[in-house]
Amino acid sequence: MQTIDARGLSCPEPVILTKKALSSNEGSYDIIVDNTTSKENVTRFATHQGYKVSVDEKEGEFTLHLSK
Repeated sequence: MQTIDARGLSCPEPVILTKKALSSNEGSYDIIVDNTTSKENVTRFATHQGYKVSVDEKEGEFTLHLSK
């Protein structure tokens, strides 16, 4: 599993980092973001790429778990 820390970045940077990570074809990823817009955009992108997305929120940070 690959973990991407995209905290402090504004869109489209978290989506770009996610796209680069998905090219490694590992199958599962954790993407950490710290704002709702990034959470929604990464979720939308990953879903369109065929990934299932679950989200955990803790203290204003979101961890998106992506899996095929």
